[in-house]
Amino acid sequence: MARELRVPEALTALPAPVRWLALPIALTCAVVALVGSWSPADPAVEIPQPTGRAAGYCRALAAALPADLLGHARRDPSPASPYVAGWGDSPRTVLRCGIDRPEELDGDHASDWSPSVDDVTWWSQKLADGGYRFVTTMRAAYVEVTVPAGAAKNPFDPAAALSGAVKANVPG
Repeated sequence: MARELRVPEALTALPAPVRWLALPIALTCAVVALVGSWSPADPAVEIPQPTGRAAGYCRALAAALPADLLGHARRDPSPASPYVAGWGDSPRTVLRCGIDRPEELDGDHASDWSPSVDDVTWWSQKLADGGYRFVTTMRAAYVEVTVPAGAAKNPFDPAAALSGAVKANVPG
C-alpha cells in the first residue's frame, strides 16, 4: 500500500503561485548568501615573484612583520603570499617584497625625497590618489610600502615603522 504525502496545512492555505515559487526563491537566497560570503582575490595588489636570495630575504621579512602597524591590525590581501602584507581595512597600507626595480628610479622621479630611517633609505613617490609609495634602495631585495591617502597621519610613518624589520631581514 502506497503512503500518501501529507502537505502541512499552512502551506495548502497559500495560493498556488506562492507555493510554486517558495523553493526556487529559497534556493536563490541561499546561493546569493554563499556567493556573497566568499572573499575574492584582491585585484588591486600585484604579488611579486622574487627568486633566489631575494625570495629568502622576503620570506624572512614576512615572518618578522608586526601584527599591528601604527594601531592598524594586520589584514593581508588575498590570495595569501609571503611577499605581501597589509594593515588596516580601507584604506589599507600594503607592503610588497621582491618587486622589480622601479623604472622611476632612473627617470624624472629619481631625485624625489628619499628619507632614511635605521640605515634604510626609502625612495618616495606621490601617487595620483594623494597617497605615497615608498621603495627601499640599496638593499638585496626591493621592498615597497604603499600608503593610500588617509591611511596614516603622516604618510611616511608606516615605512619608518617597518624600517627595523627591513634592516634586520633584507641586507643592504
